[in-house]
Amino acid sequence: MSKLKPSGTSAYDPAIIIRRAIFFVVLVSLAIISIFFTFRGLSSPRGMEQAQIGREIARGNGYSTKVIRPVALKQMEDANQEKPSLEKLPDTYHAPLNPCVYAAVLKATDASDNQRWRMPQKSNIYQLDRVIAATCVIFFLISIGVNYLLVSRIFDTTIASVTAMLMLFCELMWKLSQSGLPQMLMLMLFSCAMFFLWRAVENSEENKSSLAPILVSGVFMCLLVLTHWITLWMYIGYMIFAAVYFKPRGVIAAVLGGMLALFVIPVVYFLYVSPTGSPFGTAYYAIHNGLGAGEDSIMRSLSPASEELGLKGLLLNILGTTLRQISDLHRNFGAILVAPLFFLALLHPFKRASLASFRWLILLMWIFAGIGMSIYGIRDGAMDSNQVHILFAPLMAAYGLAMVSILWGRLNIPQSMHALRYAHLILIVAISAGPMLLPMFRNIKQGISADNIGGFPNWPPYFPKAFNRTLADNTTPRDIIISDTPWAVAWYADRMSVWLPRNLEQIEEIEALANNQQTPVSGIVISPYSFNSDKILTAGSPKGNYGELYPLVYGAWARFGYSPNFIDLHPQFKSLSQRYQHKQPLFSYGYIMYYSNKPVVESAE
Repeated sequence: MSKLKPSGTSAYDPAIIIRRAIFFVVLVSLAIISIFFTFRGLSSPRGMEQAQIGREIARGNGYSTKVIRPVALKQMEDANQEKPSLEKLPDTYHAPLNPCVYAAVLKATDASDNQRWRMPQKSNIYQLDRVIAATCVIFFLISIGVNYLLVSRIFDTTIASVTAMLMLFCELMWKLSQSGLPQMLMLMLFSCAMFFLWRAVENSEENKSSLAPILVSGVFMCLLVLTHWITLWMYIGYMIFAAVYFKPRGVIAAVLGGMLALFVIPVVYFLYVSPTGSPFGTAYYAIHNGLGAGEDSIMRSLSPASEELGLKGLLLNILGTTLRQISDLHRNFGAILVAPLFFLALLHPFKRASLASFRWLILLMWIFAGIGMSIYGIRDGAMDSNQVHILFAPLMAAYGLAMVSILWGRLNIPQSMHALRYAHLILIVAISAGPMLLPMFRNIKQGISADNIGGFPNWPPYFPKAFNRTLADNTTPRDIIISDTPWAVAWYADRMSVWLPRNLEQIEEIEALANNQQTPVSGIVISPYSFNSDKILTAGSPKGNYGELYPLVYGAWARFGYSPNFIDLHPQFKSLSQRYQHKQPLFSYGYIMYYSNKPVVESAE
């Protein structure tokens, strides 16, 4: 395929200018619709966590968090032989780059001023959610531009334009932009890394020095690793390709390995080793998401040693998870029709050596990313925080488009049927854009009508106003709230929140620790996140997420049935009921319930 524009065309051709103007207008319109009309607030727990970490950094509190994982407390206590401080608790779970980016944005918006960002009585959407989402959307739009430039160099402007349209109308990419997850920052960094690596491949093909573009590409890849640790697996494939392709063989790969160490080791030491004694920090326990009963279960435990990994049949387990990923490829690639056709393009003998070689880099990185996702799990499907298939979707789609275009060209369509020359591209875009465009006008209409009631939040389980107003107004910054959704409490209420421990004994341990540090536990918040759990009834089983706390968690259902609250009836929970005797619904009839140690006053303007 030629990289040259057809004869008689130029960048200043009126038709090209009009098409680009239309694309830009559509791009801006979709961004506005996403942030202001169909937006329901951040949807991801990890997105909210990183946002509140960013706010703490913006306040000058360092890389600290208000989301308190019991397992992190145990880890820090074992490493330092003393109880950790609950105030300004170091975060030892997340990779640092995305929270630092959020910190810069939140600092610019003066997010530390609680009253300025207090939700109005008639609003259901937290405005700082829009700030975070807008940041992610900007990264997404930059990614579209970078991929256009990259694909136009690899193939031609036609395939580049179609790839850009497929990204623009990819519903999953817009949803990830609204989630708060770092995937759009990751997409931008990955696209930039591939752009400069392609420049290096071109230079190598032309017998020019490849060192400078490789080093720039390596910097972007190292930043990608600092955005999400699972991309370390992608970096392995990246280094293998560099070792095999670039000469002198092995030297470039060694340089890239040294760069990674230079970027990662200091961060790991100061963020993880210092507070926890482990180079993996609390993120180590995320492996239970793929090989254990689930990450949530162990993160809530003060005794992680009792949690077992599913090491029996390990290879079979990883193989099964990998096969499930493959079966869900279409969804994980954002329903971009041609992205899976990349694997068919592996069989085509492209004439350009660089074009043929570059696909093996993509394949290598994707294989290692798949291994990482199989080990660490992607239980929430396409919207999982570990889902990185979406990073490969644009480049894989470009190769798939090239393959379809080659096959389409072999049909020898007569010149008189000029309208059919690009029919395959129009059909691909139409089918891929369908999931997003078909319900769009209905969603916009609903968003406009919801504006009269303050918008639709991501319910269940999140109702930001309950935390930002009622919960925040009835607690102080030194109070601690135990919750099944600590990320929502930390982000919306701006209060320290302990993830609901595994049992009553561990709750009492947390209370004792908090009282000793003059940061008392003021209450317990229960939401549908726990009482709608599919594992709640497995009491006594290691797979049970909330089985031992079912009287507390199921209290909402008792209230719905006008029955006495379960914690008032269960003998083991009567002491807890007496400590938090004020039972206040934060939303509706108790869908979000607050068990407080003092009377709760409803918020007012």
